[in-house]
Amino acid sequence: MSIKKWHRDTLGNKVVQALKKNEFDALYCTTGKEAVAQVLKYITPGAIVGVGGSVTIGELGILEKAEALGAKVLNHNKPGLSPEEKLDIRRRQLLSDVFLCSSNAITLDGYLVNVDGTGNRVAAMTFGPKKIVIVAGTNKICQDEKAAFDRIKMIASPINNKRLNIANPCATGGVCCDCKGKERICRVYSVLKRRPSCSDITVILVGEDLGY
Repeated sequence: MSIKKWHRDTLGNKVVQALKKNEFDALYCTTGKEAVAQVLKYITPGAIVGVGGSVTIGELGILEKAEALGAKVLNHNKPGLSPEEKLDIRRRQLLSDVFLCSSNAITLDGYLVNVDGTGNRVAAMTFGPKKIVIVAGTNKICQDEKAAFDRIKMIASPINNKRLNIANPCATGGVCCDCKGKERICRVYSVLKRRPSCSDITVILVGEDLGY
């Protein structure tokens, strides 16, 4: 076993135990392939599957596999959609059978820390879908809540701005500067410290670098 793998496995299992104490269902997978197999257990033919603009879910190819199983995928990031169509899909995702997403950061004490622009992802993570599955690589693990928000400012926000080709200052300077522009995508700040009382959430931690 490599030292890096030991470290990923050790932190991953530690965070899984913390998530369980916070009433989340949680498990650790050493590889993305194992994680995909776990996610697909929740997807059945005819199921309505929503997705929250997740690079992680995309990297794992889960949406294509869900469609191959006969699920109907609600993906507001499909090319060619109008703003009105994207908004309609985001709203319908809130009532999906399974909602798939990642988390911007997860702390050692089992908190899920996220920042959204529209808020559809954190809304669905909190309440609405029958089943919520959150997949995150061990690169998202942070010491505490402050470190989680620091990670978002240093990594997730600038890289996502660059990915979306939005001309906010972080897409040039590489770090958040708390911009005030109309195109700012960091608008909704969410910390799930416990499983929301009426939501069925499974968090799958993966011993790989996934997403931003």
